[in-house]
Amino acid sequence: MTSSDKPENASDTTAPPAEQTGIAARDWATASADPQYRAAVVDLLGALAYGELAAFERLAEDAKLAPTLEDKAELAKMASAEFHHFERLRDRLAEIGEEPTRAMEPFVAAYDGFHKQTAPSDWLEGLVKAYVGDSIASDFYREVAARLDSDSRGLVLAVLDDTGHGGFAVEKVRAAIDADPRVGGRLALWARRLMGEALSQSQRVVADRDALSTMLVGGVADGFDLAEVGKMFSRITEAHTKRMAALGLAA
Repeated sequence: MTSSDKPENASDTTAPPAEQTGIAARDWATASADPQYRAAVVDLLGALAYGELAAFERLAEDAKLAPTLEDKAELAKMASAEFHHFERLRDRLAEIGEEPTRAMEPFVAAYDGFHKQTAPSDWLEGLVKAYVGDSIASDFYREVAARLDSDSRGLVLAVLDDTGHGGFAVEKVRAAIDADPRVGGRLALWARRLMGEALSQSQRVVADRDALSTMLVGGVADGFDLAEVGKMFSRITEAHTKRMAALGLAA
C-alpha cells in the first residue's frame, strides 16, 4: 500500500463527525485503557506498517521498469518516503509496548496475496496500481482513522499523506494514452480489476481480525454502524471513479 495520492478534483472520502465525541475525543493514554480498543489499534498499525513496507519494496521493483533515468529517480524518492512511513509506524508500535514484527505478521498473507494477484505486466500498469489500487486501501484506512483517538489518528493520517505518486502517475498515464489511445482501454480494465481486488483485500483484513471488525461496526470506536459501513464503501467507490477520470480512464 502506498500513501493516498488524491487528484485535485477528488474529494476527501472521510466523513468525520462534526464534533468528535467518545474515543475520537480522547488521547491514546485514555482510550487504550480499553483492551479491545488497544488490540484494534495495534492491528491497524500492524496492517499499515506492513503495507508501507510492501509499498517500498514494490516501488523499488517498479523503478526497474521505468523508461528513463528521471523516472527511476522519481520512483526511488517515493520508495524512500514509504520506508520512512514504515519506520514511523514501527517505532510507534515499539513505543506503546508492542513488538512490530508480531503486529505485522497477521497481515502478510493478505498483502502478499493481493500483490501476487495484481502483479503489473509493464510500467504503466505499475503506475495505475500504485495510484488507483493502493489509494483504495488508503481511503479505507482514512475512514477508520476518523474514529480513532487523537494520537493514533494523527499518526495514521500522517503516514497516508501524499508522496507525490498521484501527480506523477496521472502525467505519465495521460501522456501514454495521448500517444496511443488504445492503451486507455487496457488500463481501464486493469483498474477495474484492481478495484475489486483492493476492496476484497480490505474486507478480508477486517473480517479476519475480531478487534478491527468490532471497531468498524461500532463496538469499540464511535461513529460506525452497519449502515455507515455501506456508506463508507460508497464513498470509496466514488473516489475511485474520480481517480479514474483524472487518469483519463473510464470507470
